[in-house]
Amino acid sequence: MIRILFFVAAIAICSPLRAQTGASPPSSSPAPSPSLEQRVSDLEAYVNNSARGADATNAATLSNISGPGPGHNAWLMTSALLVLFMTLPGLSLFYGGLVRQKNVLSILAQCLGIAGLVTILWWAIGYSLVFAHGCAFFGGTQFAFLRGVTAVPNTDYSYWVSHNVFAMYQLMFAIITPALIIGSVAERMKFSAVMVIVGLWMLLVYFPLAHMVWGIDGLMNGVWNSNARIRAIDFAGGTVVHMSSGWSALLLCLFLGPRLGFRKEIMAPHSMVLCMVGTGMLWVGWYGFNAGSALGADGIAANAFMTTTLATAVASSSWAGLEWLLRGKPSVLGFCSGAVGGLVVITPACGFVDANGAVIIGVLAGAVPFFACTKLKSWFHYDDALDTFGVHAIGGTLGAFLTGLLATATVNPNLSAIPAQRNGLAQIVGHMLWLEQLKAIGITIALALVGTSLIGLVVRATIGLRITPEIERQGLDINLHGEEGYIVSG
Repeated sequence: MIRILFFVAAIAICSPLRAQTGASPPSSSPAPSPSLEQRVSDLEAYVNNSARGADATNAATLSNISGPGPGHNAWLMTSALLVLFMTLPGLSLFYGGLVRQKNVLSILAQCLGIAGLVTILWWAIGYSLVFAHGCAFFGGTQFAFLRGVTAVPNTDYSYWVSHNVFAMYQLMFAIITPALIIGSVAERMKFSAVMVIVGLWMLLVYFPLAHMVWGIDGLMNGVWNSNARIRAIDFAGGTVVHMSSGWSALLLCLFLGPRLGFRKEIMAPHSMVLCMVGTGMLWVGWYGFNAGSALGADGIAANAFMTTTLATAVASSSWAGLEWLLRGKPSVLGFCSGAVGGLVVITPACGFVDANGAVIIGVLAGAVPFFACTKLKSWFHYDDALDTFGVHAIGGTLGAFLTGLLATATVNPNLSAIPAQRNGLAQIVGHMLWLEQLKAIGITIALALVGTSLIGLVVRATIGLRITPEIERQGLDINLHGEEGYIVSG
């Protein structure tokens, strides 16, 4: 009786899904209908976020479900909103609170400007260069201007999520990555220079790197590319997002030089309230960033949700605890910085490590970036204004390496799936995977530094990088944007 009821439920669910995705195109002879067993198999594939019969390689089976699965699609649309929420308003308020009052609007304007610019680039060619078939280093032009990016899933990446939803989800990653860079050059770079640098940086650094790590035929896509030469893993962007932006940020702040009065004047955050609000928004939005990268509401997403929570909470307490021990007081800035550090370091590992691995990552994510931001910067005297390098470059690099040490196939069966077996990834998980991660780390740093150096030299020689000393003293808000963040009436 239970089996009969299950079959009836399968028919009831599959039939509306077929109606939702549209009827098959007319043909000269009626297409054979899938059997009841095939329909049940499709239902199981939907629940398990795996390939339906019609998606299997060389499959002769049929499917009544040709479109996306509502639940997985809904989760990825929600995740896309959460990732955009990380930039607008999360990162905007986090960075905005950390700068001085006269420059708060400059941060908001840069985040908004980057969101618009990157969206245009993504539509025109960016998405195609990252996710279309190409070579090991960049994709082709198949999806230029989002041609062919419809509601039908692209099964290279997801069986149950609409291609257009997947494209918009990945756009949100592309938006926040260059926005992270502005933290290192805050309060002294021209708005025009920011826009030009971001445009060139996306083309020379982000798009190639994202394809190498996440593209179906990418050089370093160890999970899904059977022919990957470097069998690295990056669940949600440790190399693509945090390392690329963090190392580029260091180079740009060196190109610019320090702010006027650096190490002579107090440059304290003007609003720790805004910083705390922004941190909370980043933490909440990061669940879309990490758990959303499972590309479905499945067990892997659930694991990423758990590990993200554990690592972030532990890192926040770890950073503040070190402050308490060494300085006598745990600061709100310490809690916020530790939380962001935890989010950064767990990002590449969240879908590959278990709860204990997440706690280990949390402890190190609080401690290592803490010393990078407090000791390393004071030793070398570089003006990384909002600690983008200390948190994102150091944290992202640490996370990529720890992923190689702590990843386990018990929480992510994709680590032992067919592509991973063919390229040898399955055999090195838990053993020598850390060596492959080091290779990916080296390529990421080299690409970020070389690409950013070329861009910085070109922009400095043409339109210039830095505002005048007069504008820097008066503030970017009133001079570059004609507005003030706070107007206090008498």
